[in-house]
Amino acid sequence: MLLMAPFGLGSRPVIVALTMYGLMPVVRNTVTGLAGVDPAIVESAQGMGLTRRQRLMRIEFPLAWPVILTGIRVTTLVLLGIAAVGDIVNGPGYGAFIFTGLYRVGTPVAVNLVLAGTLGVTCLAIIFDLLFRLLGRLTTSKGIRS
Repeated sequence: MLLMAPFGLGSRPVIVALTMYGLMPVVRNTVTGLAGVDPAIVESAQGMGLTRRQRLMRIEFPLAWPVILTGIRVTTLVLLGIAAVGDIVNGPGYGAFIFTGLYRVGTPVAVNLVLAGTLGVTCLAIIFDLLFRLLGRLTTSKGIRS
């Protein structure tokens, strides 16, 4: 609601709010993943003559990737649920079914609309979760998979 004053109604406040809300878990997991890399491995890479950038790209990011990807996955799933609320400020989203059903409480179609919106959000969340798990499986080295 705070973003309505500078951005008005529509898609802009929804996109800004979702972006701001989604950055924290991704950044936190990236920092946690990079901090969790064994210093001995980084020191070994430095001893082999790798530059800072080479160590980051060849050693640290691949070892931290599962934690980083988990942050991206969790953020995506949370934002899918929150994006449904964007309909309140006339933003884009799939919450229209949910809120239309809630506005029509007591009518025969109310429950169907709410269920349709809720099941849509749930199906999208399951699909994205499966896609991120597959991406993690395809992009994580077998030696560091948990």
